Amino acid sequence: MAVLLETTVGDLVIDLYMEERPRACQNFLKLCKIKYYNYCLIHNVQRDFIIQTGDPLGTGRGGESIFCKLYGDQARFFEAEKVPRIKHKKKGTVSMVNNGNDQHGSQFLITTGENLDYLDGVHTVFGEVTEGMDVLKKINETFVDKEFVPYQDIRINHTVILDDPFDDPSGLIIPDCSPEPTKEQLDSGRIRADEEIDDFKGKSVDEVEEIQAEKEAKTQAILLEMVGDLPDADIKPPENVLFVCKLNPVTTDEDLEIIFSRFGPIKSCEVIRDWKTGESLCYAFIEFEKEEDCERAYFKMDNVLIDDRRIHVDFSQSVAKIKWRGKGGKYTKDDFKEYEKEHDKRSKLTLKEKVKPNQDAKYDLVLNEEIEEARASHLHSGKKHKKKKHRHSDDEEDDKTTKKSKVIMNDITLLRITEIKNRCLNANKHWDHTLPGFVMQ
Repeated sequence: MAVLLETTVGDLVIDLYMEERPRACQNFLKLCKIKYYNYCLIHNVQRDFIIQTGDPLGTGRGGESIFCKLYGDQARFFEAEKVPRIKHKKKGTVSMVNNGNDQHGSQFLITTGENLDYLDGVHTVFGEVTEGMDVLKKINETFVDKEFVPYQDIRINHTVILDDPFDDPSGLIIPDCSPEPTKEQLDSGRIRADEEIDDFKGKSVDEVEEIQAEKEAKTQAILLEMVGDLPDADIKPPENVLFVCKLNPVTTDEDLEIIFSRFGPIKSCEVIRDWKTGESLCYAFIEFEKEEDCERAYFKMDNVLIDDRRIHVDFSQSVAKIKWRGKGGKYTKDDFKEYEKEHDKRSKLTLKEKVKPNQDAKYDLVLNEEIEEARASHLHSGKKHKKKKHRHSDDEEDDKTTKKSKVIMNDITLLRITEIKNRCLNANKHWDHTLPGFVMQ
């Protein structure tokens, strides 16, 4: 049992799982039979994930089941079939879209990725694409906006039922032929499906090459902007600066300025030199005050002999000296360096007084070095003041320690005398109280 979908980009053949999903297959087949899917937009294309269609409104919020045609609005959706469980394992799996309440209408999706297990149990698988995988790949690679809607319409033009085992229910109106699309159906506000998109149509080979070169240059400019080599992808080199190359190493800035100044006033003339050795790199940049003078010098000085060398002159393509765009104005690299120096200076500054509550905050900015000197002087004066106090306190502490030591010694001697006295009495010995010790008789 299969259905052929004729789309604006090619044909797809879908085989249906009649035994596993009889209700979903019956709904799909009968909708195809009444030409419900004709001119439906593929309104959701998520690369390597899914493509979604089946909504006559083309918004993703419309659609109804075939049972709504038979039984009214109360049968707009039908219950999902979850048994047996079929997984979204391979590309081309076809599923009915869940409306959020485990119910289905007319919308269906086709997977363009593999092993999409997070779709299992949510959307009901009822078939697979068996022919037209190249068409599916083409739809998958179409350009879409941020809401995954294709910029150019992709539609189902016609549906052909190859085999239908279900009997037509009574009351179902089946058209004899495909109806013509209405103007509202075809007007999506985007590029029409039959509209050719060819930027090179009616252009010569040279014009095509020029367009391609411009696109390539634009791409390279965007890349250079991303890595920080260009301030802006749309920046253009100045038109009053000449690039002069093939110079003799002995040619100096002054020589070139004298030679080129006959065409008009010169703002700057610089021969580029090696930053280590200072030797000339044999090319220079000459900036004129007026673009007209720069053009005249370009036409007159190319291939001119200077210091036994025939020079080559062209308009400069360098943007190194153009000011960078930034918030609040334009800045050069030198401006950023000055800003970093000022930032380093500010980091050396600190607050002298803290903010007092319920008062206006007043701050005095002083250098860290001044604070350290103030702290050192304060500590030094404090130490002197403490030394004077320590002289008196040290004497008092010495007296206290000597008194304590005397008391401790007296206690020790008394304990020793009483201990010896007790021993002597126990040994029947005579104790002489006049002597510091004792004598034996």
